[in-house]
Amino acid sequence: MATLRIALRNIHRIVNTSAVSGRTTTSFRPQYGWVSTYFSTNISNTQPLNIDLSNEESKRRLYNRLLYRSKQRGFLELDLVLGNWVEEHIHSMDEDGIKALVNVLDLENPDLWKWLTGQEQPPEAVNVNPVFSSVQQKVLKNLNNHSSPETRATPGQPWVRGWDDIKKGRDSPVTGNQ
Repeated sequence: MATLRIALRNIHRIVNTSAVSGRTTTSFRPQYGWVSTYFSTNISNTQPLNIDLSNEESKRRLYNRLLYRSKQRGFLELDLVLGNWVEEHIHSMDEDGIKALVNVLDLENPDLWKWLTGQEQPPEAVNVNPVFSSVQQKVLKNLNNHSSPETRATPGQPWVRGWDDIKKGRDSPVTGNQ
């Protein structure tokens, strides 16, 4: 009962804050006011990414922010792949490259990982992104060089092999980690 009361109170706060002074506000604000162009959202308060490469201090801040976002995603494999790629390439990127990087950083982790590893086909809008294409080429090259084909999922199929592949028991599957 207490959780219901808390939920109703939070909903009341959200409704009251969105009707202040006749303007539309939202309780969800994307990180740094950026919204990915790959997904349709209706957020009126977001501001476009302000890329200021005019002086060294603003460049340093922007590079550090993007490097942090690429290395601290909360998905270890993406932290390593994106963090290393951004660290190697960010200083040679122009404004369009930085916007493309931001669009990649705004993608959801599970989807991005499946697209980078070839488990699923990415949407066309993602596939034409130069940063995504470059990172995907690097990931696929590393997969081809360092892992045997039988340890990978076939293209278009989810990866189900893991440390508990073969379980023998009444309630467990014969193969896979499901």
